[in-house]
Amino acid sequence: MRLLRVGPAGAERPAVLDAEGRIRDLSGVTGDIDGDFLAGGGVERVRGTDLGTLPELAPSTRVGPPVARPGKIVCVGLNYSDHAAETGAPEPAEPVLFMKAPNTIVGPDDEVLVPRGSVKTDWEVELAVVIGRTARYLADDEAAMACVAGYAISNDVSEREFQLERGGQWDKGKSCETFNPMGPWLVTADEIADPQRLGLRLRVNGETRQDGDTANMIFGVAEIVRYLSGFMVLEPGDVINTGTPAGVAMGMPEPKPYLRAGDVVELEIDGLGSQRQKVGQA
Repeated sequence: MRLLRVGPAGAERPAVLDAEGRIRDLSGVTGDIDGDFLAGGGVERVRGTDLGTLPELAPSTRVGPPVARPGKIVCVGLNYSDHAAETGAPEPAEPVLFMKAPNTIVGPDDEVLVPRGSVKTDWEVELAVVIGRTARYLADDEAAMACVAGYAISNDVSEREFQLERGGQWDKGKSCETFNPMGPWLVTADEIADPQRLGLRLRVNGETRQDGDTANMIFGVAEIVRYLSGFMVLEPGDVINTGTPAGVAMGMPEPKPYLRAGDVVELEIDGLGSQRQKVGQA
């Protein structure tokens, strides 16, 4: 199932794609696609609904982030061996964790803003995992995967000077406004046979910059969810950005092609749709 939220920013309505790719309004089934929906049997209610009876929405409607108001965004750094190598970092022995402000989430085609004073705004295509039930001290990978509601595309936009050169933790280079385009869909877990066999691609101004595969993750989805549950309680609607493959601007030769206003970034992950953002200036 492909769930989405459509409409003006802050006033999105829940929706689902039917078998023909038409957008069907779920407002009569649920108030929103959020943690309460995921924890309260919302996916099952939609499955039991005859989608043909639901109102059809215009395909030109803006698509927002597929999950409303996540409690937290947890990110895994340096989780692809080729990305660790391009940054000059060793492969981590355990997942490298950092947090991203939840209000960085925007729609998949919304404008991304270069922060004021930024000269090193970078891109990162990532597989996002959305949690569907409370996860704490999970015993094994099977228990971890049972907590996954579904998957989406994230662009973990990053300001490298803020992240690495201004002291403190990575969060300051990760939490600028608009720094987490997400969507277009929340694809339920049953639709993705193996989250470790998904191609990820990103282009900037039509030029391919990233072309990787989740098979090359150092820590896979199940291990990440299980590991995180030992350090924090994951709640329905929480988002985990699982890392990015090689091809970010930071890893390229000088002059590094960091993002500037007017650039266009396009992302796609197998089975999860695509994104397109125009870059603006804050």
